[in-house]
Amino acid sequence: MFTGIIEGTGKVKSFNRKPDGAQLEIAVDFNLEQTNVGESIAVNGCCLTITSRLGDTFWADLSPETLQLTTLGFLKEGSAVNLERPLKLGERLGGHLVQGHVDGVGVVEKVIDAGESKKITIKTPSHLSRYLVEKGSIAIDGVSLTINCCDKDFFEVMIIPHTQVKTTFQALKVGDRVNLEVDIIGKYVGKLTHLDSEEYKKGTKITQEFLKKHGF
Repeated sequence: MFTGIIEGTGKVKSFNRKPDGAQLEIAVDFNLEQTNVGESIAVNGCCLTITSRLGDTFWADLSPETLQLTTLGFLKEGSAVNLERPLKLGERLGGHLVQGHVDGVGVVEKVIDAGESKKITIKTPSHLSRYLVEKGSIAIDGVSLTINCCDKDFFEVMIIPHTQVKTTFQALKVGDRVNLEVDIIGKYVGKLTHLDSEEYKKGTKITQEFLKKHGF
């Protein structure tokens, strides 16, 4: 589990394709001494397992599914990435609950200067729009942000100067693909209620005929 508060950034030193996926080699800008092989790390919002480490460089494997469903397959040598190690129990939850499981890929449609901040508009995959609410949370490339406004096919966020400096967002531009993870609480609520789903309509015994029969 992560928080969406980026610990630091890294740069891809190598990206090696393999028949069963790929291997990433990333050099980080913070101390990895307390990080062990086998532990998780979020790379641009994707939860990966550290398979090897040497100093401030680590390696991680990417499965075919990760390459297909996230932006990590577009990384190349020199690419900058956002990094976060897992939340420890008892620590402050500064962002929101982030699993590191990417729900979809969005595309940056607008980048507008708003003083020292930047207003970013992102096109949203249709299957995610139901989970986006104004003032709700979303993770973009692993960064916990608040949704300013949203519609069925887009949403807007504000990137303050601190976030620009501490993440890869200072270089974000129109056309860039970004990993999106919606609020896990929203997904569970949607699954548990699903009152407007075909599954519910087929399963319920309350029909117009039933209501008429009982005097409604």
